[in-house]
Amino acid sequence: MRLAVIADIHGNLIALETVLADLADSGGWDHLWMLGDVAAFGARPVECIRRVKGLADAAEANGKKHTVRFVRGNTDRYLVTGARPQSKPADDQEALDKMRKNSATNNAALVWSLNQLEYADYEVLKKLSGECDLHAPGYGYVIGYHGTPGDDEGMHLMPNTPDEEAADALLDREGRLGIGAHIHVQMDRMLPGGWRAINVGSVGMSFNQPGYAQYGIFTFEANDVQVDLRAIPYDVEAAIADLEAVGYPSVDFIANRYRNGVKS
Repeated sequence: MRLAVIADIHGNLIALETVLADLADSGGWDHLWMLGDVAAFGARPVECIRRVKGLADAAEANGKKHTVRFVRGNTDRYLVTGARPQSKPADDQEALDKMRKNSATNNAALVWSLNQLEYADYEVLKKLSGECDLHAPGYGYVIGYHGTPGDDEGMHLMPNTPDEEAADALLDREGRLGIGAHIHVQMDRMLPGGWRAINVGSVGMSFNQPGYAQYGIFTFEANDVQVDLRAIPYDVEAAIADLEAVGYPSVDFIANRYRNGVKS
């Protein structure tokens, strides 16, 4: 059984199509998970929503209902509820100026993204669940989430999170394999207590591999799983030109992330 997991598309249709083409070329999927942040902070929020929904609709039409699952990400929630990213209180004038700039950039992008949606698109985001799971025969339960289980902004499953703290994030769930998103960095860790915690990275805005669309393929055979964390180059300059073509606000901010990522 093959489970493909994509996440953090962020409205980058060019990167999404690159991943879907690579997935088809590499053998396709039996189950497909999209672990949140499909639309906001990119040129094509509507097209990305409709593209992934179309995959679910096609699976259902072919008698494979529930083989495509979606999870809510924090930016999906922002679009649905009007919430905004939280900032810690500023300690000085420089930090306050940075907070103002970041707030203005985020708000402009989220308002722009929301304005692109028709109600049917909005409703797709509104109906997203917080988590998903799958029983792999012979292997056991696999769970999917955005940040951490129960928290779409959870940051306790990072590559450098201490083992015990990372294990605590999965303490009240049952299973062997936890697959997450949100941090835009790929990760594969064994944790105390038997959990394996994996992050598939970001399709549309990788922080540590700029210019690459990241995702994961999980192949379950008996009591084992083969994990293939993939990073596929996509046309960054075309994605930036797409931002300019649609009148996206703060093109320079997103272009910098596409070209340079985010330094840890």
